[in-house]
Amino acid sequence: MLGTLLFGTIASAQAAAADTLTVAQLLEYQNIAWIIWGGVLVFFMQAGFALLESGSVRAKNAVNVMMKNYTDMCIGGLAFYLVGFGLMMGTNHSGFVGTDHFMPVNLSNMDWALMFFQMMFAATAVTIASGAMAERVSFIGYAVAACLICLFIYPVFASWVWGGYFGGTGWLAELGFIDFAGSTVVHSIGGWLALAGILVIGPRLGRFAPDGTPRLIAGHNMTLLALGGFILWFGWFGFNAGSTLSITGNIGLIAVNTFIAAVSAVVSYMLIARTMSKAILLSDSVNASLIGLVSITAGCATTTPVFAVVIGAIASVVYILSTQALLKLKIDDVVSAVAVHGFGGAWGTLAAGLFYTEDLFNLSRIGVQALGVGVALAWGLGLGLVMYKLIDMSFGLKASRLHEQRGLDYTEHAELGYPEFQKQMFDAKSLTERHL
Repeated sequence: MLGTLLFGTIASAQAAAADTLTVAQLLEYQNIAWIIWGGVLVFFMQAGFALLESGSVRAKNAVNVMMKNYTDMCIGGLAFYLVGFGLMMGTNHSGFVGTDHFMPVNLSNMDWALMFFQMMFAATAVTIASGAMAERVSFIGYAVAACLICLFIYPVFASWVWGGYFGGTGWLAELGFIDFAGSTVVHSIGGWLALAGILVIGPRLGRFAPDGTPRLIAGHNMTLLALGGFILWFGWFGFNAGSTLSITGNIGLIAVNTFIAAVSAVVSYMLIARTMSKAILLSDSVNASLIGLVSITAGCATTTPVFAVVIGAIASVVYILSTQALLKLKIDDVVSAVAVHGFGGAWGTLAAGLFYTEDLFNLSRIGVQALGVGVALAWGLGLGLVMYKLIDMSFGLKASRLHEQRGLDYTEHAELGYPEFQKQMFDAKSLTERHL
């Protein structure tokens, strides 16, 4: 009896010892949890985009904007799993594209976590164009574009900077290009694709007078816009700090830089508006915070808070100048996505080279950063123009004038965002007949 008890005790002790995690294993599990948590925060940014964009459009298009944000993530996520992840992160000995790990079924826990995190980044890149093209884009045409962006356009460029996880490296990374969390890879690519889309479909009806003077088309709910801005800001801490892919990284500095650049941009915008005797707008304040966040994303891990203040302050100037330039060119961007993400990402990428800690204003590094900015512009805008034009010729990209006038909620989805106020405008019978 005593021998049996002793044997059982020894066996239990041996089993407990076998189950004890090593320090390396524990750290790996913590890193996996950190990556997943960062990815969840980036996923939540989709809600921020949806609220901001929905509040920025008229009530008759609120459902359509929400629908695009909800489904482009679904379509793009599936495309990224099937093909995009392999193109981006697969073995990349050429420096240009991954060649394996398509539709993966057998990865390590860490690899699955990385894939999840990168899926969320791809979803962010594809949804940037949604708000810019709002109120006059066909839902089906937009959905096809979302698929192609996550299938090919985004992952190929991303492979040049972040690729080669399973072997090799991207050609821009080989040159020393710095883009820690995606000012160019995610935001500028998304911004240039947005620019391509609005160039193909043109402005909304009535946005510009016959002489080219811009007319204000106000969004229907500034509260939704502001709440969306808060959620995007919240998610950005996961976007930037999560990109360490390790809980032992300099996540404290990254979080501080992320916050400081955003607040600096807002304060800078308000001072400029006050100096010019202009109204301090909520919409512009939110966009100023977003361009500050976009701008710090490339260098959040390699600069100091002092320079984060500078980056954010200049970002607000970039926002003001770029939005005014686009209006003069009669380019209708509903949410200023091109200014915030395209131009903001370009500035942030250059700033990462300018304000690199302990090696400031290195001309060689700045040259590499400028090359990356130019390549992103050519890739995103060039392929975007071709893609959107082909979609317009085949599936149709621009909504008809009648649909634009009636609102895409009714014409595309047979649903109304505010039925108590809109139902008298439409035949309820025709709405319900179009439902499953």
